[in-house]
Formats: sequence, C-alpha cells, structure tokens
Amino acid sequence: MLWESIIIALEGLKANKLRSILTMLGIIIGVGAVIAMVSIGMGVQNKIQDSIAGLGSNLLIITPGATSPSGVRLAAGSNTTLTNKDAQAIGRQIEGVSAVAPSVSKQYQLVYGNKNWMTTVQGTTPEFVSVRNFNVELGRFFSNQEVDTRMRVAVLGKTTADNLFGTIYPVGQTVRINSAPFVVVGVFEGKGQSAGGMDQDDVVVIPLTTAQERMMGISYIQTISVQAASPDSINQAQEDITSLLRSRHKLTKDMPDDFTVRNLAAVMATAEETTKTITLLLGNIAAISLLVGGIGIMNIMLVSVTERTREIGIRKALGATYRNILLQFLIEAIVIGVTGGLIGIGLGIGTAYAISAIAGWNTAISSGSIFMAFGFSVAIGLFFGIYPARKAALLDPIDALRYE
Repeated sequence: MLWESIIIALEGLKANKLRSILTMLGIIIGVGAVIAMVSIGMGVQNKIQDSIAGLGSNLLIITPGATSPSGVRLAAGSNTTLTNKDAQAIGRQIEGVSAVAPSVSKQYQLVYGNKNWMTTVQGTTPEFVSVRNFNVELGRFFSNQEVDTRMRVAVLGKTTADNLFGTIYPVGQTVRINSAPFVVVGVFEGKGQSAGGMDQDDVVVIPLTTAQERMMGISYIQTISVQAASPDSINQAQEDITSLLRSRHKLTKDMPDDFTVRNLAAVMATAEETTKTITLLLGNIAAISLLVGGIGIMNIMLVSVTERTREIGIRKALGATYRNILLQFLIEAIVIGVTGGLIGIGLGIGTAYAISAIAGWNTAISSGSIFMAFGFSVAIGLFFGIYPARKAALLDPIDALRYE
C-alpha cells in the first residue's frame, strides 16, 4: 500500500504541474538564499582571517603614544617614545619572544628610467620577513651587515616592482628613492590586500639605519613588531613587554603608558566572533523565506484537499485507510520540499559563484550550510504538510462522496 500511496501522490503532483512548481518556489528561493548568504558571510570571515594571519603569526604591534602637557591622551603612534634600543631590549630580555623587527616608514617617490611610482618606504631589520610573514620571490633580503653599514639596498613589493619594471628583471637594477640611488636586491611574493583594503605589495623595504639616518633624519622608531614563540605565550609576552617598556621609560605607577601594545590574536578573535554573528544573522534572515515557503505548501495542500474531496471519499469507499490517505498527502508535501531543496541548492551555489565573479566578493561554499538548508526544506515540507494530510485522512467518506 505504501507504493500505491507514493504513485497516487506523484500522479496528483503531475496533474497540477504549474501549481506544484509555484509551491516549490518558496522552498527554492529559501534554500538558495540560505546557501548564498552563509557563503558570503563565511567568505568575509575567511578573508579577514587570512588578512590578519598574513600580517604575521603570534604578532604583537607596539606603537608610540604619550600624554600631552595638558594631560590629554594622544593616539597611538602620535609621539616619538620608542627607540631601537627598546626593540633590542625586548629581544634580549623577554622570554617567549622569537623575533623583533623595529621599523619606520614614509611615502617617497621612486624613479626608474622614465617611470616613477609613489609608495611607502619602510626601514626595518632582517627579522622583518619572519615577523611579518613575507617571502622573497626574486633575489634576497638584506643582511644585518647591510643594516650596520647603512647600505642603499632595497627589496620591492610585487606591485611596486610591476609598476616600475614591467617585464624587466628587477634584481640588480638601480632605482632612485627621494633622488638617492638604491640597488634592488629582491622582490617579495605577492600578499594581496589586507583586511582594511590596503595593498600589502605596494611597499619598498630598506635597512632601518639607512632609512633613519640617510633619508628621514630621525633616531626614534615608529613601530616595533614582535613575534611570540607560540600562541600560548603571546599574552604573557604582552604583559612582560609592557612592564619592560614602562621600566625603560621610567614611568611611575600613576603615569599612563607612553606606548600601545596591540595583540593581533585578540583582534583576530574579535573579528572572527563578529563575522560569525553576521553569518548567523544572514542565514537566519534567509531562513525566514523558507518558513514562508512552508506556509505556501500548507495553503496549497489545503486547497488540494478541498479540490480532491470526492477523490478521497472514493478511495476510502474502496478500502483506503486513514494511514493510506495520510501518507499520500504527506508524500506530496515531502516531494515538494525535497525537489525544491535540490533545485535551491543549485540556485544557492550558482548565486554564490555569480556574486563572487560579478561583485568581486569572497564566498565560501559550506557543506554544512547545504545540508542544513536541504534538511530544513524537507522538515518544512513534512511539518507544514501534516495538517492538510491529517485533515484529508479524517474526512468522512460519506460526506466526501456528497461534496461538490
């Protein structure tokens, strides 16, 4: 009798093709919207994670910041309270620190032949490549000896190299930075945009002492990047660095820090929590359309029961039981949910790829969101089909046969 109920249910759907398709439409749109919205949310989440991780692993960023004579706290980076000796002390005295890279930066014009390019010139030390997770694709990075002797050597970001040299091999060429000649010794691998939309490849890196003494005429440090030995040691390293710098800067207990230590692991955790919330919100908003689709299924099934009252009466008169009628209409509702869910999966995946291709947004197709949306569509078909199916199964055969 089960197969008989299935066959009758499918024949009923086939007899009203347009109505069945329109009933599925709410489920199709709902499933597609859930998959597409969750894919966009997860894509944003992955991009933020990759961008923060691309800055460096287990990274602490120290920037200067001080109180003004009026007692007003200035923004981080607004004063000149950090020195190279601070960076060296952190590397020597703080346990749980694997590398330290002090740096300064400024915008300069680069010139090669008849081409020029305005970019950020960053002065730093050889530890920069490991701390900030950069890889040299062509040539090499400069050495500690070149830092000590204030050599005019430079490593270019991929964007800078492409705009200055095009198809010319850049290593060994001489570029002018602020009219001073620098030999290109290397080119970084491309890193792409940061989470803030900045091009991380639009940069030139030169020895710290060269930048400070031969170009900028300064003795202070603008940023100290510190790499903790492991994720477990990063919080302790942050506390120890704060204590060390307060001691070196002779700050009393009632005086605020004249520097800022930012923990990128904490930033990443906050960003992950935020994007997860956004993803969940997008998925919930899209799921509302699934509920609307379920209500549509119930309404159409009720109409179907009313239209087929005489058919139900005839089936009951021929021996169909309560269970047979219940199964017939439940199967119709489930078929609508399953078919709509499968079509919706294709629509959702296609929409996610289309958004990625047209708008340039990052999307990440999640198998979890696919199974969740499909399972929800089947459950909705079953749930909203129960009432109409039960109503049909409870019809009195005599009243049903008399119905016109």
